[in-house]
Amino acid sequence: MITIIGSTWKELLRKRVMLLTLLMTVIFLFAFWFVAKTIGVSLQESHFSSDIQHMFAVYERSAMILSLGFFFGSFVIAFLSIFSSFSVIAGEAEQGVLQALMTRPLSRLSWYMGRWIGFVSWGIGYAALLFISILLVSWAHAGIPGDIVSLTRSFALFIFVVPLLVSLSMLGSCHFSSTGNGVLMTMLYGAGWLGGMIEKVAGSIQLDQNIAIKPLLTIAGIMSLVMPADSLQNRMQAELFAVDALQGLVNIGSIFGFFGVGQVPSNAFLMYSAGYMLVMLLLGLWSFRRKDL
Repeated sequence: MITIIGSTWKELLRKRVMLLTLLMTVIFLFAFWFVAKTIGVSLQESHFSSDIQHMFAVYERSAMILSLGFFFGSFVIAFLSIFSSFSVIAGEAEQGVLQALMTRPLSRLSWYMGRWIGFVSWGIGYAALLFISILLVSWAHAGIPGDIVSLTRSFALFIFVVPLLVSLSMLGSCHFSSTGNGVLMTMLYGAGWLGGMIEKVAGSIQLDQNIAIKPLLTIAGIMSLVMPADSLQNRMQAELFAVDALQGLVNIGSIFGFFGVGQVPSNAFLMYSAGYMLVMLLLGLWSFRRKDL
């Protein structure tokens, strides 16, 4: 299995997936730096009558910068997870690579889990790099809200999207062609993002009290269940900014806007997401064992 993990990393390097991702990340962080600097300048030029007002202003600016950074950072993580693994089975089966490998004393379980661990470990490593980079940019211009506990929780939720999407992508690769699976995964992620955006809009302008909007919110909830990635990012930001503790002290909606938290998923939803990922992984293993190569 270790050999399969190593070959997965080499493949990502050979195909220059990570190189292109890092290049785009540098461009993103360069632009993000100047956006954060612009927002941070307003904090330096403001005058406050008390330390309390200054503390809340620092929180608002840092929360605004971080929410903007993680809004786009979540897309980068998602598409790296999807496009690194969407053709792992269908593509190699079409090229005849799997037929050659499976004739060796290598079980399908070992091959599949080696690939899964390779993609997940690579994605988590990149996610950690991006997470730290966004925090450093925010710290340089406004500071970082929260403590080590909230940062640890938010980081765990941020990287959890990687195994979830890889599990679903590899399952799809067992049943669909490379192109078809890539389109399917992109549409599923887009549907989950759209569901989260509907909930944010409804929460920001109090649409949830309108009976006519109830079916739309129900559809948004179903989208989040089918693709929990965006909801996990909402919970990640809620943990990072300690939203529950600050309700009533600051206007959360005015700080974040459409880039913010929206509906905060419960602990039960986190358990559902963990079960969802595990089921997708087991279904992928089962499908690969039964697949005719």
